[in-house]
Amino acid sequence: MTTALENAEMKIMVIDDSSTIRRSAEIFLGQAGYKVVLADDGFDALAKMNDHKPSLIFCDILMPRLDGYQTCALIKKSAKFHATPVVMLSSKDGLFDRARGAMVGSDAYLTKPFTKDSLLKTVREHVVALAK
Repeated sequence: MTTALENAEMKIMVIDDSSTIRRSAEIFLGQAGYKVVLADDGFDALAKMNDHKPSLIFCDILMPRLDGYQTCALIKKSAKFHATPVVMLSSKDGLFDRARGAMVGSDAYLTKPFTKDSLLKTVREHVVALAK
């Protein structure tokens, strides 16, 4: 079991154009002791990544300007962030959406609206993977 102190060393980026989703994730992750970086679209996220160096990224699929698939593909092509786990967020739970996410390099898929438990479970799965 990780402690809040260990969690505080891990930055998690949440990219979503919905302020409700960003705020929910920020509250859930913050209560668990994680540092949270918020971005409202792919361009905003890419601009913030170098400064914040997130350990894990949650990325909405349907966003204006740069969608989640494009954002994930750019992150995975980056020499600096290609190994950073990206979890796609979507209200769609179809096989096509999951497959397309996997094709651009996403590491997991979380359906919205998520619960605090499902969000933290996804984080824990990737924290274990990062620790290895």
